[in-house]
Amino acid sequence: MTAMPAPWPSGARRTSTGAVAIAGVDLVELAATGTPVYVLDEHDMRGRARAYRDAFATASAEVGTEVDVYYAGKAFLSTAVARWMHAEGLRIDSATLGELTTALRAGVPAADIGLHGNNKSDEEIELALTSGVGRLVLDSLPEVARVADAAARLGVRAPVMVRVTTGVHAGGHEYISTAHEDQKFGLSMASPDGEDSPAVTAVLAVLERTELDLLGLHSHIGSQILDPAGFGVATRAVMGLRAEIARRTGVLVPELDLGGGFGVAYLPGEVPLDPERAAKEMVSALADVGRELGTPLPRLSIEPGRSVVAPAGITLYTVGTVKPVRTEDGTVRTYVAVDGGMSDNIRPALYGAAYHAEIVSRVSEAPGTRCRVVGKHCESGDIVVHDVELPADVAAGDLLAVAVTGAYGRSMASTYNLVPRPGVVAVADGVATPIVRRETVEDLLALDLG
Repeated sequence: MTAMPAPWPSGARRTSTGAVAIAGVDLVELAATGTPVYVLDEHDMRGRARAYRDAFATASAEVGTEVDVYYAGKAFLSTAVARWMHAEGLRIDSATLGELTTALRAGVPAADIGLHGNNKSDEEIELALTSGVGRLVLDSLPEVARVADAAARLGVRAPVMVRVTTGVHAGGHEYISTAHEDQKFGLSMASPDGEDSPAVTAVLAVLERTELDLLGLHSHIGSQILDPAGFGVATRAVMGLRAEIARRTGVLVPELDLGGGFGVAYLPGEVPLDPERAAKEMVSALADVGRELGTPLPRLSIEPGRSVVAPAGITLYTVGTVKPVRTEDGTVRTYVAVDGGMSDNIRPALYGAAYHAEIVSRVSEAPGTRCRVVGKHCESGDIVVHDVELPADVAAGDLLAVAVTGAYGRSMASTYNLVPRPGVVAVADGVATPIVRRETVEDLLALDLG
């Protein structure tokens, strides 16, 4: 067997037959149970989780503080994945009732779960409080009173953090940058006309409510970040806010969460943000600012999601129609249609995200040709891979795999055109285990009350 280079999962190998196996599971045999299907290399994902745990624990210990690593469930969450992550020493970050319930059903202790969300429902807040989650991240001033009132009604004290926006814009597409001012998340640290900023106002409001226990401040600056310098700028801003709160109230909040957004390599030759580099630079920035301000270091927390699960997953398709099309510049592009599409990976249509694909059922000696992998949906924007070189003899029946789809493929999937969502199969040590069942048309019709 020959190891497949990045961006394929670490367990991917090209076998003597020319087909690809992941973690010892032949993709041709796996495809016989149906495509499209998401395939997740369990050992690869667990290893990435450990890499973040160990890198940040080591860097934090060197400067005299501690760290908690939360797996951001929005990237992809199932009960099996929640158990894997907790077994590797990670906590779980949830943002909805579904994610919170999934983590609890997986057996993750509530104290090891956090709840985010810019518009939490009463049901989400109540479940978080009654189950005893470790923290609720408050996202607006009205939410301070809502959570405090709910805690009073339930007779509990709610552990909370306040999410602030630092104005630092980092990462990829505008829609996944989460710290500039003009967006829906968090409370601005900007102070208009010398008044208290919304962030300060919210922190002071939390301290006035005895039903709330202020754990710390939360910052998230974006997604698909490949240079950790932005984290240093955000750290300086939030540490400054922490010091200001201490001067005004005597309360030095104990924890600082710097969020996630660590970038991955989607294409051959791209370089991901290494966990050790991220840990060293982020913790070093924290220690530097702490020394400058003369304040004890807070406990640190981070929330990797995509960078843990995305490279561990692929999507496996069967090729259908192959159609050469002459473009406006006179060249030919081959359109390769597969049995899925934007319903199982919306990111290329939504963000213009780039992906890499290969034929994984055989090896071809044919020369490469410029291709666009498209889906079966009624949209011209139904593109899976915008540009990729595939063998010129690509044909119906070939198996095609798209790499680095472990994050946001299944979690953002839809049933557009009433196409059922693919299942998720975990592979490890030569065994394929379904962890999310494939949807069927009967599943869709079961919701139809007509």
